Amino acid sequence: MSGRADSDLSPDTRADDADDADDVGHGDDAEGAGHGEHGEHGEHDEYDDDTPYRARRARWAAVGAGVVLTLAGAAAALLRLTGSVPALVPAAYACGAGACALAAVLGSRGRTRRALWLLIAGLMVMALGDQFD
Repeated sequence: MSGRADSDLSPDTRADDADDADDVGHGDDAEGAGHGEHGEHGEHDEYDDDTPYRARRARWAAVGAGVVLTLAGAAAALLRLTGSVPALVPAAYACGAGACALAAVLGSRGRTRRALWLLIAGLMVMALGDQFD
């Protein structure tokens, strides 16, 4: 699988006939009508309509988390730099803050998965630096 959201389904996951695909998830009662994939007037489900908003929220979350962790890592590096700790400790905090800053940039460009993993890596570097303290 390519991981792309707009790729076609493989032949073994497609419904054999259109009637089976339309009946999936619909109830027989009047309350359930209109709450499936397509409503009674052809409108989409609420999850289909907010896809751009989900992407925007993911970008904002990646940027926000990246900025907060960057500021926290930079502040910790500056605080540790003034103390009597090995030089590796503030360097680890600074490198972790740099990784989180890069994650914020990637998140703003829509690369939210890569930003998440970079945030995790940055936090791990900061935690490793804290172990040397």
